[in-house]
Amino acid sequence: MIRSKTQTILTAAAASALLAACAVGPKAPVADLPVAGTGALIGSANPAVSTAQARDDWWRLYDDPTLDGLIQQAFAENNQLEAAFANLRAVRASLSEARTGRLPTTSTSAAYQRSRASAATVQGLPPGQDAPEIDTYDVGLDASYEIDLFGRVESTIRAARADVRAAEAAFATVQVTVAAETARAYADTCSANAQIAVAEQSLGLQRDTLRLTERLLEGGAGTGLDVASARAAVAQTAATLPTLRAARNEALFRLATLTGVTPSEASQAAAACARPPQLSQPIPVGDGAQLLARRPDVRQAEADLAAAAARVNVATADLFPSISLGGSIGSTALDSDGLGDSENFRFSFGPLISWSFPNVFAARARIQQAGALSDAALATFDQTVLGALQETETALSNYANELDRRAALTEARDQAARAADLSRQRFNAGADSFLLVLDAERTQAAAEAALAQSDALVSTYQIALFKALAGGWTPQV
Repeated sequence: MIRSKTQTILTAAAASALLAACAVGPKAPVADLPVAGTGALIGSANPAVSTAQARDDWWRLYDDPTLDGLIQQAFAENNQLEAAFANLRAVRASLSEARTGRLPTTSTSAAYQRSRASAATVQGLPPGQDAPEIDTYDVGLDASYEIDLFGRVESTIRAARADVRAAEAAFATVQVTVAAETARAYADTCSANAQIAVAEQSLGLQRDTLRLTERLLEGGAGTGLDVASARAAVAQTAATLPTLRAARNEALFRLATLTGVTPSEASQAAAACARPPQLSQPIPVGDGAQLLARRPDVRQAEADLAAAAARVNVATADLFPSISLGGSIGSTALDSDGLGDSENFRFSFGPLISWSFPNVFAARARIQQAGALSDAALATFDQTVLGALQETETALSNYANELDRRAALTEARDQAARAADLSRQRFNAGADSFLLVLDAERTQAAAEAALAQSDALVSTYQIALFKALAGGWTPQV
């Protein structure tokens, strides 16, 4: 009889376990990608880019060993990356904790108690005599297993898995940012050095012109106006150098922080670089579908949506009863030597059903809250997709237009240099006034500075494009 009852209970438990994966609640919302955003990128028609698959190690396209070393150092030493990876480990530990819901919970106990009943409650005890003192020894093992009939445990695990995917994507986002910002800081340092070199070259030419005007004035062929104008040009160009040097130092110190060192330990190779890194081939950008698959922020938003949907199921499961199988085995004796005697063994086994009717309104409120958060996660996903496409197309547009601007500035610089050279020749031949020479030199200096600034912007826009393409992250974390 006892055996048949036990078999009935175990059969019911097995049937319930088969239904454990059947979560209650609404289905997860579908994270659809806009069809128009999965085709060719608008800016991919520019010859400066190609539709080949974008690269994770995009910085190697520059073929710059210094940059390669700095990126590697940043990946190894950057503190933001270290913090993001620690957060990822914490979320993975939470998943391990959630998985324990599939396992029975156990507890062991051991107790000793000396007791004496009240004499008034003991029948047959002579008046004035105390009740006897009794020693009780007890050891036991209790086990309980929740039958996940309504999917609460599995939904909790599903939410935790999605949290891990979101944390992995968040870590990848930091990797993308660190790679891009390290390259940007290096390029800014090199660009500042290049602009300093241009300013110093212009300053040298203007000082030569100043010395010429001073000699002419001493010889009676020049005027004080020519000297004053030449000195003003020298001072104006010299005034640009402190700003450029400050920008160079700021970029160098930023690079030091990104690579995990103090400003005094900043890379000397970066400090000495003379020009921003150069590309010798078009930038591979792929298409919209590849972009959205690569972008870690899109992956994070998708994972957050899955987690929010799973938590709706968890909240819905609270509307239904909780079913557990419990068992206990132990021994209770009046002396410690009797704990091993067969007649002192005890056991219990059976299902426990609990249903919190009074909290049904609170449960429904939690369902509404979880549902609202799921709707918000879906809207966030949609917005993240649009933002990724916008950022990439903007980066492509900025890069293409700055290339056109640099080409025009290169032509302007070449023509300004030719005009300045002709103006000096005409002045030496007595055909033009010295003011025309000064004006031509100012134009040449401004053209050189504008071209150097455009070179810096080209590098900045290149790196912004690489960042938008989400290069520099590895899924295996």
